[in-house]
Amino acid sequence: MIKMKTFSRGGVHPRDFKELTAACPIRSAPLPTMALVPFLQHIGAPLLPKVAVGDFVKEGQMIAESNSFVSAAVHSPVPGEVKDLKTIYLASGMKSTAALIEMSGDFTLTGKPVQHRQWEELSNEEILKILKDYGVVGQGGAAFPSHVKYTIPKGRNFEVFIINAAECEPYLTADHRVILERRDDLLEGLRIIRRLLNPKRIVFGLESNKMEAYKLLQEVSKEHNFEVMLLQKKYPQGAEKNLIEAILGREVPSGKLPIEVGVINANVGTIVSVCHAVRDDRPVIDRVITISGGAIKHPGNLLARIGTPIRSLIEECGGFTEEPAKLISGGPMMGFTFYNLDTPVTKGTSGILAFTAREAHYFSQTACLSCGRCAEACPMGLSPTAIFKYIDNERLDDAAKAGLDDCILCGACAFSCPAHIPLVSAMKAARGRRRRLAVARKDKG
Repeated sequence: MIKMKTFSRGGVHPRDFKELTAACPIRSAPLPTMALVPFLQHIGAPLLPKVAVGDFVKEGQMIAESNSFVSAAVHSPVPGEVKDLKTIYLASGMKSTAALIEMSGDFTLTGKPVQHRQWEELSNEEILKILKDYGVVGQGGAAFPSHVKYTIPKGRNFEVFIINAAECEPYLTADHRVILERRDDLLEGLRIIRRLLNPKRIVFGLESNKMEAYKLLQEVSKEHNFEVMLLQKKYPQGAEKNLIEAILGREVPSGKLPIEVGVINANVGTIVSVCHAVRDDRPVIDRVITISGGAIKHPGNLLARIGTPIRSLIEECGGFTEEPAKLISGGPMMGFTFYNLDTPVTKGTSGILAFTAREAHYFSQTACLSCGRCAEACPMGLSPTAIFKYIDNERLDDAAKAGLDDCILCGACAFSCPAHIPLVSAMKAARGRRRRLAVARKDKG
């Protein structure tokens, strides 16, 4: 019997609904005739356009970049003409400049034989530059530029590289399917990472609801010198600090990054993108996305081009069975509610969920019952209701002292709350207000 680990504090056990798509092979979504490609697809410095209205671009051509270190370029997912550069709202509510590209002309990547690059001959600096220039970012949600994460600061003791295959959000199965169908690309990406970082250990972390993927990785683990750790099914297992504690028993200090405890981690899809960029000379122009929920006629996993309207993906899955009560980009616990079906796919879009009224669980908020369930569920050991009360009274500095910035916005507290208090929404909004206040103070000098 396999002994399964997990993180020690808090956590919840929502029904995962992965049976809707776990057995659905990845299939290609239709190419967008009009691709709307946002320039804001990463954490870091804003990008500047490299194209103008009227320009014709090739498939995979860089269309926006920044000279800043903490950034990652954006590329055209299709060949065609730049019809407009405009400001749009993303599913997250953030504003971004976006290029509207009308598809036309010849494809230079799709359908062509892949010429593998002899990446073993590249220096580490050349590999890191490829990751930046080819737009490789984390695909687990945060979209942090990978070349930055893989640049180890001087004096840091790096030991363990963790591949986050937990995919703990309900409904989402894209990473699961990538492991099953693209294992060779995943292993080649891992070879590149090993050459680049030279870790002492490489560990995959998977939850126990992915036994097929676990066995597939276990088959080749000795040959490729990595470990596969099966974890208990508990949310939020995939949050990086929780995953590190579950696998290694190490706790990342408040306000610090995993490298402080000798760890770097990455998502499954990100490792495959590393392979495609470094070996195949292919920038990030697509990703695998789960389309699911009770209001989707035929849920599935689609390989979609960046910039594809979400409406197109839903149509590819048969459309709606009924008018959805709620649309979510990402997972139901940490994702963003959105309303515009013309919102485009980005590098960080892991799933699109369309919920029926029954799934959406709309309840009226009542007063806090002081039951303590939110604190019991919190994997960071915080008191969400105390932080919420400070926020509700506009005492943002006190909220920060109580741990507002340590919150990982996992949603376990809101899931557990019998009073249906929007704890996570309040914390997201409060952090945004604090950032804006900090900028205003800085501008005043």
